[in-house]
Amino acid sequence: MHHLHREKLFSLFDDDQNGVVFIQGAETMYRYKTDYEFPFRQESNFWYLTGVNEADCALVLDLKKEEYHLFVPERDAQYAVWHGFVKTKEQYQEEYQPDHLHYQNDILHILNELSPETVYCLNDEQAEYIEDLNRGFNVETEALVDALTYCRVIKTDWELEQMREACRVNDLAYEAVMKNFKPGMYEYEAKAIFTKVQMENGLLQDAYNGIFGTGNNASVLHYVENNSQSKDGDLFLMDAGFECNGYAADYTRTFPVNGTFTETQAGIYQAVLDAQNKVIDAIKPGVKMEDLHMMAARAMMEGLKKLDVVRGDIDEIMEKDIFALFFPHGLGHFLGLDTHDVGGYPKGVDRIDRPGIKFLRARRELLPGMVITIEPGIYFVPAVLEPALDNAEQNKYLNPDKVRSLIGFGGVRIEDNIVVTEDGHENLTSVVKEIKDIEALMAD
Repeated sequence: MHHLHREKLFSLFDDDQNGVVFIQGAETMYRYKTDYEFPFRQESNFWYLTGVNEADCALVLDLKKEEYHLFVPERDAQYAVWHGFVKTKEQYQEEYQPDHLHYQNDILHILNELSPETVYCLNDEQAEYIEDLNRGFNVETEALVDALTYCRVIKTDWELEQMREACRVNDLAYEAVMKNFKPGMYEYEAKAIFTKVQMENGLLQDAYNGIFGTGNNASVLHYVENNSQSKDGDLFLMDAGFECNGYAADYTRTFPVNGTFTETQAGIYQAVLDAQNKVIDAIKPGVKMEDLHMMAARAMMEGLKKLDVVRGDIDEIMEKDIFALFFPHGLGHFLGLDTHDVGGYPKGVDRIDRPGIKFLRARRELLPGMVITIEPGIYFVPAVLEPALDNAEQNKYLNPDKVRSLIGFGGVRIEDNIVVTEDGHENLTSVVKEIKDIEALMAD
């Protein structure tokens, strides 16, 4: 299906009859200056256009003829000794079906033959590479990034199928952790259960490090140590996903380690769940991400007011940005070949300079074919709440005794993956999230 992606990109350069696109694929990465290889993962734009998940490749797209040149490494016998099978050019051609196939050392020769007026590159590093090959090339680094962002933000049917499969396996992995995790187990044991299910189903590449946080660790937004021991009475926050053919799943679930929510845990959890459900119900084309963010923030403040954590008029609580004390991150982000996928801020759209919402990773109207995460959360972070308790303007909207008692509680986040459709949305996430369903699953 990658030829359709190239056709989409070609259509955006119709006015350029004598330019080319150049993209260098990823190289094998090593840990510092050792021979320890990190697992290879292709650069996302290159993968989007080629389907090639191999190191040391490059592409040139001839915009005039709309032809695709793929450049592959010429391996020798020594490579085969250490790394295994060496593909022939015929095998590369059959697998990836470029219009023209060359070895890497032919890049300058082919560019000179095409004699483009402009070479479009992704970044300054690749532009410098082209200029080093021939100082006569005119290199441009903005148009290609904008064009690929435009292409990637609306998913094709094939891309959505990859994401559905990633989510299907993610569902299984989450359920396995929730069924098998018990008090006294370590966070890394949850990660081990999760990873085992992914790999048993053929998904080998994690989409990001993954967060497996017990107790207070759940209040750290990007917690990755994953080495603490859980305790009876803890909540456990799990935010993880793997890729299918490069396309990510990205969920979060929060559950009680012992399988039963306390009254306080249930109240805070329900406030987050109510906010998430309300926002998901509102998703359709034309809705703005910042409006969904504020909808979620308001719903969570209403929940915390019922619990007597915050006090006062909800309109004032929102106006004074009290919500950001408990919900310090953005509601969600685009999802695709990257976990935090491209397209969140179109040209000319700036971040909103306001606590909490300034960290929103996407600010635009939603369109059919976009895939987003919806992940509201409530956290009790000492570094945020303790100064607020000492601030007279903020303190008057808080119940100080209740807030102090919850410092150390951790946090609750619930995250689903959502496709925007022509008439609403499709939720790709099927892991249980109602309190009674979580407790029933963990009781099995």
